[in-house]
Parts: sequence; C-alpha cells; structure tokens
Amino acid sequence: MTEPPIKVLLGKLGLDGHDRGIQVVAQALVDAGMEVIYTGLRQSPESLLRAAIEEDVDVIGVSSLSGAHNTLFPALVEACTKEGLDVILFGGGIIPEEDVAVLIEKGFDEIFTAGTPLSLIVTRLRELVKK
Repeated sequence: MTEPPIKVLLGKLGLDGHDRGIQVVAQALVDAGMEVIYTGLRQSPESLLRAAIEEDVDVIGVSSLSGAHNTLFPALVEACTKEGLDVILFGGGIIPEEDVAVLIEKGFDEIFTAGTPLSLIVTRLRELVKK
C-alpha cells in the first residue's frame, strides 16, 4: 500500500505582494508528488492556521520578501502552538543568514533562503515528514 502524498499548505504572510517564488516552489512540490494548497497573498497567521486545520496538512510553508519575517513567522508559530497544531513549518524568501538561526530557534523546522535549489527543498521536506 502506498503512503498518501505529503500535504502542504503555502501562503504569503502580511502585506508582501510578491508571490512568484512561492508559486515556483508550489509547482516543484506538486511535481514531486505532494498535494499543495496555496492560500495566496496577504494572509494572517490566524488565516493560515485555520486553513491548515481545515485541510489537515502535514506542512505549512510561508514566504517573505518584505522583511517582516522576524515578526510574522514567530506569530505563526505562536498561533500553531496556542491551537495545539503539530505540523512542520518552513519559510523562505529574502531572509538574511543571521535571521535563519533565530527563526529556527523560535520554532521553524527549516528556512530556505533565496536561491535554494528546488530539489533540496523537496528532499528536506520529505526528510522532515518522515521524522
């Protein structure tokens, strides 16, 4: 019996209006056999949390190109923790290297900076889900 596909919810937190990168990641995940739900632009941590619960996802991925990652990403962790939602969290985008460790310390499982190969994102998400 084959395992069900990894179910991934993707969204753009805050007012960041650039979504080309997250759409490319979404297509790579679909091409790798994952089920992807893209919630679109201008999401709040609470709206992503509600969608994740409703869709019963394994993974939530968010993107930030606006510099608000140090505020919005931890707010998503807090919302998930408060609700008791245990999912893999990953982020990506224009995130300075010095912020990566801070975001992981605050609860993200992985941060992919701009230019990360899509194959690495797919491989790493599969590894995280298997744990």
